[in-house]
Order: sequence, then structure tokens, then C-alpha cells
Amino acid sequence: MRTAYSVETVRAAEAALMARLPEGALMRRAAAGLAVACGDLLRRNGRVYGARVLLLVGSGDNGGDTLYAGARLARRGAGVRALLTSPGRVHAGGLAALRAAGGQVLDSAEGLGAVDLVVDGITGIGGRGGLRPEAAALVAAVTAHGAPVLAVDLPSGVDADTGAVEGPAVRADATVTFGTYKPGLLIDPAAERAGALRLVDIGLGPDLPEPPDLEALQYADVAALLPVPGAGSDKYRRGVVGVVAGSGRYPGAAVLAVAGALRGGAGAVRYVGPGAAAVLARFPETLVHAGPPSAAGRVQAWVVGPGLGDGTEAADAVADVLAADVPVLVDADGLRLMDAEAVRSRSAPTVLTPHAGEAAALLGVAREEVEAGRLAAVRELAARYRATVLLKGSTTLVAEARDTPVRVNPTGTSWLATAGSGDVLSGLTGSLLAAGLAPRDAASAGAYLHGLAARRASAGAPVAAQDVADALPAAWRDVRDA
Repeated sequence: MRTAYSVETVRAAEAALMARLPEGALMRRAAAGLAVACGDLLRRNGRVYGARVLLLVGSGDNGGDTLYAGARLARRGAGVRALLTSPGRVHAGGLAALRAAGGQVLDSAEGLGAVDLVVDGITGIGGRGGLRPEAAALVAAVTAHGAPVLAVDLPSGVDADTGAVEGPAVRADATVTFGTYKPGLLIDPAAERAGALRLVDIGLGPDLPEPPDLEALQYADVAALLPVPGAGSDKYRRGVVGVVAGSGRYPGAAVLAVAGALRGGAGAVRYVGPGAAAVLARFPETLVHAGPPSAAGRVQAWVVGPGLGDGTEAADAVADVLAADVPVLVDADGLRLMDAEAVRSRSAPTVLTPHAGEAAALLGVAREEVEAGRLAAVRELAARYRATVLLKGSTTLVAEARDTPVRVNPTGTSWLATAGSGDVLSGLTGSLLAAGLAPRDAASAGAYLHGLAARRASAGAPVAAQDVADALPAAWRDVRDA
């Protein structure tokens, strides 16, 4: 599992560790790891000896890490030059080390010539807001010819705690971060600028508290969550998930939600709604009922909302499901039709699965505000509705109303932005709820499998929602076998 910590927590851990180490030891550890990463990147395109490396150096420890790493590269035969964005506040020891190793300090980017690697050490994890105009112009000038960019700790100009990008910022091909991941490296829009991530262990582990601020599940974590039927299991013991979805206008939503549910680990799927004929034509194993949901038979979890439309019957169905004493997942039209107080007063768990536009409507803010501050939005939604919230998007986040780490989903593809894919995710996650997973685990595992299935189905090409549903068994096997 990848874990991430806030800047405040990282600073405290660094201070505790530095108190036990000789002066400068922590920076030397960081610089050594950074130099190795630079060398690896250079070797992919040639070699370290004779490579042309440009350091963009800001003030403070981040600039010091960059300068000491540059000195190591210079001693290995690289031609290292540095541009100082704050000459009066540069790290003196690092600058002396670079010069002693044969590195050069430039006055400007004029006449720079070709570069094999740009190292972004302008701002560290404490930076706020975008790059200053002079720094932004410098970055644009030195990266104009396509040289790869490696960011030190995080791309300059992004917010380490939130992932916000509030102005000009570096777009890196790779980022070397120290001690632990920072939330902004895992959450868009900042994560999209970080490129490939590499974590350098500098010994912070014993000083980092539990729980972390953010966590990202990996294959083994998801595999441990997936339900596995025993020898004595039957379809009812494995769980039954109810799906209330679809309408005369959107019958496909019912088919797609049921498709996800059938592949999610529950033993059976009950469908309630006007799309029964379409569902049975595609999935004859589905148990159908005319409704209302409370009369359809026993279920261990409900999914309500995909493609329901706006009618009175749809609103009544949502209210009926929310009155049930089992876990409920609310998606799409259900999010608009649900009564907020009914959600907050439920004794059984509730999972809400909005995209950014739906989240904005629930919060009463502009969509742009949600997209720029996804971490704050998902936390606020979970607290306001006393629910587990899966915020869909380029970075999918899962948050609970209680004080547990927000989970960020590492799988997916931009081709997943296609009609109906959210319906598949809802059915899949609802099935995991019915199989007995806790809401946070069901949402996290559902998002992980959904994203992995999309990657498999797409393989870099356009993909449809049904393709994603069809790829779920293979994604499940991938996780299990790994």
C-alpha cells in the first residue's frame, strides 16, 4: 500500500530524525537518491558521462538537495550547470559542493544549448500557489526543446497537501520524492504533472504516525479484500444485491448496472425497474421484480439511481431503498432525488458515488471548485452526508465520515470517460457490499477493479462500458493471482 502524509507531518518527522543524525546527513541521503534517479533516467537515453544536466535551483533545502545531487553527477562526468531562481537565498553548502565538483552556475538561460535532463528544484513541499512569473518563464524557456524533466520531491508550483494547481507549474516526466509520498503526488490535477513516481527512503518511517492522511491500495491489498466463496456457500450466503436502475429513456443503465453487479462477488442480483425485459434478454440469471423495491425480496445491499430519470416513481423508489436497513449505494439520478436528511439519518451504511458535477450540486458550489480541490470536496461530502463517498474522476477518491485516511485509486485510463461506465462501477461496488465488504473497502476495491478492467479492455484504444464489464473477471483474476 502506498501511503501519503501532509507537509506538516513530514516536517515533524524530518525534525525528529534530524535531531538524531549528524548535521547534513538527511540532505545527503536525499541527494544520493536523487542522483541515482537522475543517472537512471540519463542511461535510458545514453549515459551519465558527458550528459548535459541543467539544475533549476530555488532556495532552501529543496535547492540544496538539487545542488548536492548535481555535484554527484558532475563527479561522474556529467556536464552540470545550474540556474538559480533566488541567488541571495541559495543553499550555500550545496552551491559550494557543485562548484567544487566542476559544476557551473549560469547567469541566465540565454545561449543554453541542448540539454539531456532538466532537474526541477525550484520549490519544495512548502510552496504555495503557482510559480512566480520569472520562474514560470524560465521553466518554459528551458523545456521548450523537449528535454525530460525530473522534479525534486514534487513538481514546482503544485500544492503538496491538496493536489491543487493554482497557477503556472512544472510538468515533469518523473518525480523523486523523499521519505513518503505527499497527497498532491497522487491526486489530480497535480498528480497528472508528476509523471512516474520514485520514492527514496531517507529513514522517516519510524517517525511517521499512523494512520496516514492518504492511502492507495495495491494488488495485494485488493486481493485480501475480495470475497471467496467457501465449500458450503450458496447464492444466498454469498449475498444478494438489489439494483434499482433504468427507465424507458435509459434502459441501458439497468443492463450495465446489472452487468457490474453480476461480476462483483455476490451470489445473485435482484433487479427492480422498467428495464426488466432488456436485463433478462442480456442476463437471464437476474431475478426481476416489478417493485416497489421493499417488496422484491431479501437483499444484503441496494444500488439505486443509474438512469432512473426524474419522475415520481423514480423518487419513490429512491426513498423506498433509503428506508431499507441494509447498505445502500446511491448513484447518478439517485443523487438528485435523494433526501439529504434521509441519508444522514440512516443506521445502515450509505455509499454515494458522484462525479465532479454531481458533487458540485450536492455541495452547492461550482464544478470547477470540486475539480480544483478534489480532496477537500470528498471529505466535505462524507462529513455533510455522513456517508462513504466515492468521488469519480481522473483521480477517484474514497472518503468516510469518520477520521480514516482518504483512499486514492491508482488504476484507470482516460478512455474510461465514456457513457455508462459509472453504471458498471455502481453495480460492481454494490455487489461487493452485498458480499460483506465494509463500505470503504467495497468502494476502494470496486474502483480498483473497474479501473483495471478498463485498462485491459482498452489497451490504449477507445472502450465502451460493456467492454469494461466484460473485462472484470480477467481483472479479478489479475488481482487474485498477483
